[in-house]
Amino acid sequence: MEPTTDMAAVVRRLNRIEGQVRGITRMVEQDRHCIDVLTQVAAVSGALHEVALVLLRDHMSRCLIQAADAGGPAQEAKLQEAVDAIARLVRG
Repeated sequence: MEPTTDMAAVVRRLNRIEGQVRGITRMVEQDRHCIDVLTQVAAVSGALHEVALVLLRDHMSRCLIQAADAGGPAQEAKLQEAVDAIARLVRG
């Protein structure tokens, strides 16, 4: 089954996030206003959350469907894997 997500787009988004984090580092080094830094941290956090959702959707649309077709222990293992990933996202 072909990937449903454009992983090159995900990588580009992660590269932009990396640049944002470097920008936050510079802001801290320059002793910028705390609220401005926190605003940028929130933006990065939101961007990472969106990437995680894209990756989770891809996992669910590919891996879970394949596991459901296979049935048995593979199905249960992939379902648990998805549940664990969602729990990490909710806690994070």
